[in-house]
Amino acid sequence: MRHYPLFADLRDRPVLLAGAGKVAERKAESLLSAGARVRVVAETLNPQFQQWVTEGKIVWLGGLFEEAMLDEVYFVIAATDNGMFNRRVFEVAERRAKLCNTVDTADLCSFIVPAVVDRGSLKIAISSAGTAPVLARKWRQIIETLIPLHTGTMARIAGKWREKVKQTIHHVERRRYFWEKLFDSRFSIFAAQNNIEAAERELITQLNRETPFGGEVVLVGAGPGDPGLLTIHALQAIQAADTVFYDALVSDEILAMVRKDAVKISVGKRAGAHHVQQEETNRLLVEHAQKGERVVRLKGGDPFVFGRGGEEVQTLHQAGIAYRIVPGITAALGATAYAGIPLTHRDCAQSALFVTGHSKHEGSQPDWQTLALSRQTLVIYMGTLKAAEIAGKLMAYGRQPSTPVAVISNGTLPNQTVRTGRLKDLGLLAAEAERPALMVIGEVVALRDEMKWFGEFVECYEEAA
Repeated sequence: MRHYPLFADLRDRPVLLAGAGKVAERKAESLLSAGARVRVVAETLNPQFQQWVTEGKIVWLGGLFEEAMLDEVYFVIAATDNGMFNRRVFEVAERRAKLCNTVDTADLCSFIVPAVVDRGSLKIAISSAGTAPVLARKWRQIIETLIPLHTGTMARIAGKWREKVKQTIHHVERRRYFWEKLFDSRFSIFAAQNNIEAAERELITQLNRETPFGGEVVLVGAGPGDPGLLTIHALQAIQAADTVFYDALVSDEILAMVRKDAVKISVGKRAGAHHVQQEETNRLLVEHAQKGERVVRLKGGDPFVFGRGGEEVQTLHQAGIAYRIVPGITAALGATAYAGIPLTHRDCAQSALFVTGHSKHEGSQPDWQTLALSRQTLVIYMGTLKAAEIAGKLMAYGRQPSTPVAVISNGTLPNQTVRTGRLKDLGLLAAEAERPALMVIGEVVALRDEMKWFGEFVECYEEAA
């Protein structure tokens, strides 16, 4: 993260503004609304600046910029149409360790002024780190439509009662839970009606009947890796959690979306590597929930597709712990879609089977005759270590050695790789693939050449001509 986001309190604090044209006028309006004491250096003033000077709202320092002008100010904004002048202001600010923003010149900025959604006490800032201001403004417009106007009213009332609630509810998690319930209740309706008295009555009613908060566990499917594939429920759950137990398959980008003050604990499992035993994970989920925490069990893909979510739910049920399930996009759906491989197609696959490459019961065998049927797609999780054996069994039960196959590593992520070839070569393809990987077997793989769309590095293993 190149830029550190913050909101500055400028009430009655001096700020230097270089420029007095239309662009500088917009900057001055924002500074004045924040309560700053604006000092302006400019050769000439436009009519609005002249009016502000007359009204005593700003101080005009004249047209000659001097280093001493930065002595007492918090920061400086350069908003003139003179590039050399703007650069000099920035260089002086750098020498004096003062923050400087130069309008529309990213390399002359030590801070960025974001696009802002303003709801009174609640403000949302969007920044592109100076790379694409128009894109930041576009997202501000989108977010504007999502944030109700009365949100600021709710924030103002909450601020008034925050200390009282803190004195009444001492436990941090219970207090957070109280606010979340309040904001989703009739309190929001009264605030939207601007009925402040009724909104405060509702707050008092809920505060007086507040009961001890019992913990819960939410099993959340994080999807195959791309954070854009998270569901809204998944995002809300990880941002409300007190503790998050996550798998090795959960991407760093998704972990970065977890609430900043939440405790994150890795309980990942990788073949051949040290990992937390499932029984210990079950115990930790129960233990933390019994403390009253909101616990998220964050799993790659979907919790109920080879994710052992069923075992964890059984444990929670037996312990009397409240739980919810948030489905995720499983790798068989996400990785194949990003690889340009349809799981079904009317011309070549009327069914798709998801199977695991290893079983809890050593020595147990799948129904190879069913798995080897043609005109179906076979997706194998956690099977790369046994790829050669799997290919041999399928061919022994009738699947053609020339059947198209793909091995997908890091599916849906920027470093996704897809290796394609024939069933007889599956062992070699899997040995060369980065793990974890997903194996896809079936005629649909041949459609990838015309359907691939996601940027990637591709390796193909084909027979020599």
